[in-house]
Amino acid sequence: MRVLLDTHALLWLCSADDRLSDRARSAILNERNDLLFSVAGWWEIAIKVGLGKLQLRPNWAPAMKREMRHNGIAWLAVSPDHCEQIPRLPFHHRDPFDRLLIAQAKVEKLAIMTADPHFAAYGIDIVW
Repeated sequence: MRVLLDTHALLWLCSADDRLSDRARSAILNERNDLLFSVAGWWEIAIKVGLGKLQLRPNWAPAMKREMRHNGIAWLAVSPDHCEQIPRLPFHHRDPFDRLLIAQAKVEKLAIMTADPHFAAYGIDIVW
């Protein structure tokens, strides 16, 4: 299975947060799964850190990159095809970062690891 991690899923993985579900942890540990994290999620983290809406350690970026490598999580770039999918999405969810992740999942035929209940309305597979 190919799985795109939502931003909170990566943050919870990196901080060993109990909110990461057992099913999500199992999917991360399953070596048969291809795990991906969008550059859009990285951008979201950087924006929230810069605005003071997300408190992370000063060395958050290298620490999270190490955790990604350790767990075999690859980067997913944002492509024009992903962006072109966004206007085709219904407005079940208005968060622009989440809408881009949903578009990426649709174009790339990925499941999304997320606790957000709005994602299921888009007809994509959810891992949680």
